[in-house]
Amino acid sequence: MEPTPGSFLLQPPVFHPVLPYMTTIFGGLYHGKQILVQGMVLSDAERFQVDFQCGCSTQPGADIAFHFNPRFHSSPHVICNTLEDGKWQSEKKCPKLPLKAGDHFQLLFRFERECIKVSVSGHHFVEYTHRLPLERVDTLGISGDVAVKVIGFINSNPFAEDKTGYPICQPLLWKSQSLTVPYTCRLTDGLKLGQMITVRGLVAKSPEELVLTLNTDAGDVPLKLSACFKEQALRCNSFLGRTWELEEKLKLAFSIFYPERFVEILLLCEAKAFKVAINGFPLGEYCPSNLDLKLVSVLQISGDIELYSVHF
Repeated sequence: MEPTPGSFLLQPPVFHPVLPYMTTIFGGLYHGKQILVQGMVLSDAERFQVDFQCGCSTQPGADIAFHFNPRFHSSPHVICNTLEDGKWQSEKKCPKLPLKAGDHFQLLFRFERECIKVSVSGHHFVEYTHRLPLERVDTLGISGDVAVKVIGFINSNPFAEDKTGYPICQPLLWKSQSLTVPYTCRLTDGLKLGQMITVRGLVAKSPEELVLTLNTDAGDVPLKLSACFKEQALRCNSFLGRTWELEEKLKLAFSIFYPERFVEILLLCEAKAFKVAINGFPLGEYCPSNLDLKLVSVLQISGDIELYSVHF
């Protein structure tokens, strides 16, 4: 699939929304889209619900393609269902919900061509076959006895589409001191073949540049990835053996970094190259000379971004 300008636009996370909360899902739902909900079940909770709707009409009420409804009276369980033309269809009851009143949780909804997969705090919980066309869904609603900390809208990993397991989705943090830019993190064991580095954050209002570097203790820089917002270009380079290599520049036909929008950078470590993806779309690879992943010891990020998560 060829990317378009709209394809690169990811929706910013929503932090601490007041419930009941409803929002438009930018671009609607499609295969590979994921929505993350982090929060806490209230101490006296009876139930809450997450609804993926076809619009936001109230008179008549909008169809609900997927109704996810945890209930905590008696033994905790979840009711899944679909509402069409004002009528609920046959419900699917899912017992043994691994949540109770007072628990912190992370729900990850992954939308695939035939079904929705839901994980609870990192573990698969239920799979629900689509009953309404996925392309009709464009609205998210959350209500009930929970305190939601963040809602995140994330694309699938383009380098792992053949894998059936759930992708790792680290919690998004808002104004965390541990993610202050400029950001530095030591990699005590270096990097490994097949390892993924994931950086998520919010681009500044008037951005100029964003720079990500991987360094060694010997002073080499196996990868310097820099984005120039003014030129709408990505540059890759490396500093090895006291010499900068020939810079590779990727000129883009349109912006992939939108001011005040969420951005996700993926780096896949291979034997002789780093593969780069932005907002779910592969942008090629960079092959530095004599790459030795295990010698990479420091990850640094600087520039006009507010970090929400860094995972490797």
